[in-house]
Amino acid sequence: METPLEKALTTMVTTFHKYSGREGDKNTLSKKELKELIQKELTIGAKLQDADIAKLMDDLDRNKDQVVNFQEYVTFLGALALIYNDALKG
Repeated sequence: METPLEKALTTMVTTFHKYSGREGDKNTLSKKELKELIQKELTIGAKLQDADIAKLMDDLDRNKDQVVNFQEYVTFLGALALIYNDALKG
């Protein structure tokens, strides 16, 4: 039986692959795929403008190949976890 943490990790991985590869490489997120993931999977997504998504894409794309790979996605989730942790601490 999966533990809650294992379920969370599985969700993180399957969510990436749910959106990756709709355009181009199945192992990366294009700007369009990243935008769709954020808008559909994160509450904050509805509040972000196209310019915000473009800035986020630029920040996440560490190797500047115009896509977000899984490692870059995990970095994004880590940053979100830090923000959630701060919010929960009050």
